[in-house]
Amino acid sequence: MKLETFFEKFDQFADAPDAVAKIRELILESAIRGNLVPHNASDEPASALLRRIETLSSVQAGKVRKQAAFPPVGDDAYLQIPPGWEWTRLGNTGRIFNGDSVSEIGKAELAKVEDGLPFIATKDVGYGRDTLVYDNGLKVPLGDPRFKVARAKAVLICAEGGSAGRKIGITDRDICFGNKLYANEVWEGIHHRYIFYIYQAPTFFREFAARMTGIIGGIARSEFLSLPIPFPPEQEQKRIVAKVDELMALCDRLEAQQQERETRHAALARASLARFADAPTPANLPFLFHPSYAIPPADLRKSILTLAVQGKLVPQDPNDEPAEELIARLERDLPRLAKQQGVRSPKNVPPLAAENYPHDIPESWQWSRIGNLALVIDYGTSQKSHSDSSKVPVYRMGNIVGGRLLDENLKYVDAGIDDLPGLYLKTDDILFNRTNSYELVGKTGIFKGRDDTATFASYLIRIRLPSTLLFPTFYSVAMNAQYFRQTQIEPEVVQQCGQANFNGTKLSSTVVPVPPLAEQRRIVAKVEQLMALVDELETQLAASRATAANLLSALVAELTGTSNNGKVSLSSASVTGRRGRPPKS
Repeated sequence: MKLETFFEKFDQFADAPDAVAKIRELILESAIRGNLVPHNASDEPASALLRRIETLSSVQAGKVRKQAAFPPVGDDAYLQIPPGWEWTRLGNTGRIFNGDSVSEIGKAELAKVEDGLPFIATKDVGYGRDTLVYDNGLKVPLGDPRFKVARAKAVLICAEGGSAGRKIGITDRDICFGNKLYANEVWEGIHHRYIFYIYQAPTFFREFAARMTGIIGGIARSEFLSLPIPFPPEQEQKRIVAKVDELMALCDRLEAQQQERETRHAALARASLARFADAPTPANLPFLFHPSYAIPPADLRKSILTLAVQGKLVPQDPNDEPAEELIARLERDLPRLAKQQGVRSPKNVPPLAAENYPHDIPESWQWSRIGNLALVIDYGTSQKSHSDSSKVPVYRMGNIVGGRLLDENLKYVDAGIDDLPGLYLKTDDILFNRTNSYELVGKTGIFKGRDDTATFASYLIRIRLPSTLLFPTFYSVAMNAQYFRQTQIEPEVVQQCGQANFNGTKLSSTVVPVPPLAEQRRIVAKVEQLMALVDELETQLAASRATAANLLSALVAELTGTSNNGKVSLSSASVTGRRGRPPKS
């Protein structure tokens, strides 16, 4: 199959993760394997070009000391190459040298230079497809002996740090550059863009990375110069470069089409949400799930919770006991229920005024502070936990995920610790994460296990509501809604030492809606029904992406002739000809 056919099938695997990026890698890999353009038997073989370069390189180098000769590639070859191609060392392709470091004082000096050569640092180099940033405010005076100059069409690559082997570019003018970059001024007869594309090919990067050393990661100049590369005839280099340029432009168009499609779907999704917001009735809920709108599952979940706490998810029933009467019963019965359970209800909860209301709610609803609804709000155990699963499980902040409490990666404490039995969880206890990163503090889940079988850690706060008067699951829903985070948590979060904190006193003062008890139950039932639909949708999307990814892998394997039990293996040989060992692991 030809690459053109591959592009024609793009719609079939467009949903695969990073589909266009993988196509780009395939193009580059095909290029250095000799699979991209036809071979021409009349081309001068690469061996003749390499002999001519060896003869002329000292002349082209001028006054610069000629680089040492390199041993033949031999066993260092890592894929097959076509007839007429040769293996050579990277050091044989040009004058390769690194730049010069600049101190902060030196940067201040260069910032004052008005007329000179641009100074390019690692941050000014992109990832292969970006142009270099020349106008960065630093210039080197012409002829300054402290700085080496790389001429136009030099190929740059980062040699140290997290971007080593990834940041790559081509100069379009003479420059000076930093000491973490290598410049390759290629010899006559070598196309600079072919070297540029070799640097970006996956197999080359694997060889590059295998030779990196040090804590921050870097490749020594001697190791860099000794890297083996597949080397085609001069005329084929030109054909390869032209073809890669053509196909990369096609990839640009595919990316633009994908972006346009995503923008269109996002607009449809917003329109769908707006249409439902204008007429928020259960009959209009299908608008949220219409397949044409492609609303992301995460956005659907947020919308469902928002509608739930606004009273727009299920219709109100005039026969329900109004929330005002429910709250009156709570005020009357809470002290008695707390005494029966041997707990202390929160004290000194501040009064609630209309200016504290987060948003509009139905007339039959009321607002209340959580402290006025709770039997108890308390912190978990700080006892050291362990891995003995025969003991009492301890829920920690990592067990709260997506509004749910997960029974995974549990730790355990002895049943005889002082905090028990007081900190045993009861069914429908709500757990709130009081300390975490800023993004995660405030996540909430509800315990659905059996009474007195588990406890919770000190970074969590327990809220116990009277289940005879309130439906606790509704309040877990409310505390996971966007309004709660945006209006109740974020304004009061305290950040210090890289952690965000939200204490029990503040939690007691947070504001939640109180619908009639029967409506609380109806809302939760509808939320669970819709969340199940979202879960199903997410599963379908994941399956669709997996199918697209498998198709993409199969097509890549067909194009490169590489497969490993259905998985792509770009390090395998792909065409007949000279063959070396597989890359080092």
